[in-house]
Amino acid sequence: MEKIASFQVDHTKFGVGMYISRVDGDIVTYDVRMVKPNGGVYVSNPSLHTIEHLFATFARNSRFKDSIIYVGPMGCRTGFYLITRDDMSGADAIALVREAYSFIADYNDAIPGCTAVECGNYLEHDLDSAKKDVLPLLKVLENYNEEMLDYAYHMSRN
Repeated sequence: MEKIASFQVDHTKFGVGMYISRVDGDIVTYDVRMVKPNGGVYVSNPSLHTIEHLFATFARNSRFKDSIIYVGPMGCRTGFYLITRDDMSGADAIALVREAYSFIADYNDAIPGCTAVECGNYLEHDLDSAKKDVLPLLKVLENYNEEMLDYAYHMSRN
């Protein structure tokens, strides 16, 4: 089998940040990395689950909702995939993640979709950890720009 694109990126050369993983026609996949890959610290499952509920709900209710295809966690527990239509610019994707993660950092209400009827693992959530876990990426994204979405930008610096 051919090696998929995401396994062809040297995960030792980048850290917390946001990157364009692939473009398939009019679909853009962003890797939203919350911790350094293979860095020894990973987002806990309860925190990841809570961030997923809040991030997806925020994104699908934002001004970009018509461009959102998918928001979901990475199995390696280093972050999320954000999949959009290409009518959403890279600058807009960065803005959306900044806004969503700020929303999560300040969130103090019931977690959306957090009942046995709505969720397959509704008891495994941790809002306090989720609020803390979004902060490193928020800090990195303060001065992020579209050029920085390219993995090559970061590979050339390491």
